[in-house]
Amino acid sequence: MSECKALMVNRGEDKSISHQIETIKIDDLPADGDVLVAVEYSTVNYKDGLCLGGKGGLVRTYPHIPGIDFAGEVVESKDPRYAPGDKVVLTGWRVGEIWWGGYAQYARIKADWLVPLPDGLNCQQAMAIGTAGITAMLSVLALERHGVAVEDGPILVTGAGGGVGSVATALLAAAGFEVAAVTGRPDVAAYLQTLGAATVIDRNRLMDGDSKPLMSEQWAGCIDSVGSQMLARVLSQMKYNAAVAAVGLAGGADLPTTVIPFIIRGVALLGIDSVMCPFDRRVEAWNRLATDLPKPALDAATSVIGLSDVPAAGADILAGRVRGRLVVDLNR
Repeated sequence: MSECKALMVNRGEDKSISHQIETIKIDDLPADGDVLVAVEYSTVNYKDGLCLGGKGGLVRTYPHIPGIDFAGEVVESKDPRYAPGDKVVLTGWRVGEIWWGGYAQYARIKADWLVPLPDGLNCQQAMAIGTAGITAMLSVLALERHGVAVEDGPILVTGAGGGVGSVATALLAAAGFEVAAVTGRPDVAAYLQTLGAATVIDRNRLMDGDSKPLMSEQWAGCIDSVGSQMLARVLSQMKYNAAVAAVGLAGGADLPTTVIPFIIRGVALLGIDSVMCPFDRRVEAWNRLATDLPKPALDAATSVIGLSDVPAAGADILAGRVRGRLVVDLNR
């Protein structure tokens, strides 16, 4: 256990990015982490794609090991909360960005950043959920706290073919909501229906026509991972006292809207952050995922790849070519 395999990202003097699977020493992992984890599985998120491609300014120093999520077994711990043999999950905390992450067979990490693997999930399933899934669950919890109920009407999920959208669709459908899934990829319509979507809406159709501050009331709630003009259009179509959980910016970081949906219809815009989310809320979300997320839907949304496949997968996710969730088997 003195060495392990890792996907190392390097940046040349000309700022070109390269990837290589290397054998590194366990002792070279961050020294100020207090828990050593044998990583079993990681995953590929949009942010991983940015880190792998040297985009977005997320990675500050090279060489670097990306991977913002991982699940595995504790090997050594200086913290009494964790002992060798414990199964744990990590998402967020800028791991994989400014701290070496999950694309290695071992990771040394701060105990405060870990969550015990909940009963009912194994490590592979936890990574099929990953940051995307916990973000989706935090969004569902936020809608629940706002008071959105099944009888209020249909719930919209934008960017439904992606990781957050796929898990959100499955969670909401399992809870009894009528889910309208929005996608710009007609080829994923059948897939979204297998997750429980009652309706699949073409993105262009939702955006068709002139935009107005208020349009016909259609949706009791929404989980939006697109932002920009999509979010502005969605806000104008929300029912009175509806809520929108905003989780992403795949369509842009701007929000070209007015205050009218908020002050005329009482629409709530709920910001969802999974990176710095407090421990108690993380545990609540993971426990709900373990009980509420249908395992067949999770399996349908998941593909498993090896570490050598990760750089290409990172490019694919940035290009919008990934459906559902990609799990990385560190021992494959």
